[in-house]
Amino acid sequence: MTVQQPLTYDAFVRLATADPAVVGLVLKGSRAHDGMTTEHSDHDLYVVLADGATTTLTRFSGRRTPELDLVVLSLGAFRAVGMPGFERYALARARIVLDRLDGGIARILADKARLDADEAFRAAGEWLDAYANSLYRSVKNHRDGQALAARLDAADSVGFLLELLFTLDRRPRPYNKYLEWELVRHPLPGWDTAALLDAVGRIAATGAAAPQRRLFARVEAAAREAGLGDVLDAWGDDLTLMRPR
Repeated sequence: MTVQQPLTYDAFVRLATADPAVVGLVLKGSRAHDGMTTEHSDHDLYVVLADGATTTLTRFSGRRTPELDLVVLSLGAFRAVGMPGFERYALARARIVLDRLDGGIARILADKARLDADEAFRAAGEWLDAYANSLYRSVKNHRDGQALAARLDAADSVGFLLELLFTLDRRPRPYNKYLEWELVRHPLPGWDTAALLDAVGRIAATGAAAPQRRLFARVEAAAREAGLGDVLDAWGDDLTLMRPR
């Protein structure tokens, strides 16, 4: 009796490419990020089918092995993934393995990689307010001797800040694993990558008030330049506690 061998990535790509129902293959995750692959990296692959097509490949939907993690879905469903949602960054930096739509798959990924201007402006205001809220709580807790609470709120503020900064550049925020990768290769306009990474790392680790205030001064200037001054002004006199002394 022959033991069936696990389906490899290369074998599956050959199988999917030979199926006319498949209009796209999209690889995401560490294998789509140069230099991020390790011995533990699998192949996260979207298998995009023509709308209304039937194929036996649907039997592989949800398949997860140490080498393969497959998602099989229709073209319409693929357009909607991450719009909005957690997958948006993954697909923004995904690698196209097959595009039978004369660049159609590439255009879908490009749409996911770039936020609409109105969408970005609205979201940026919300992220700015969330950032200010956590920052305010952190520096207030630091003032009052609540060290743990100050650190936890500082860590929360860093997440909101990163959402804000990437949204201002109309980009989805990268997962933490890819933050350095993203910023080194695609810096945020107006920000020094090394200094920003150092600041957010220090703030998340220590919750110290002084570096939070220094960073806020930069963020406030950027937010006002982006037309978000009313969000900050709504904080009134509480801004004094957030600003450098």
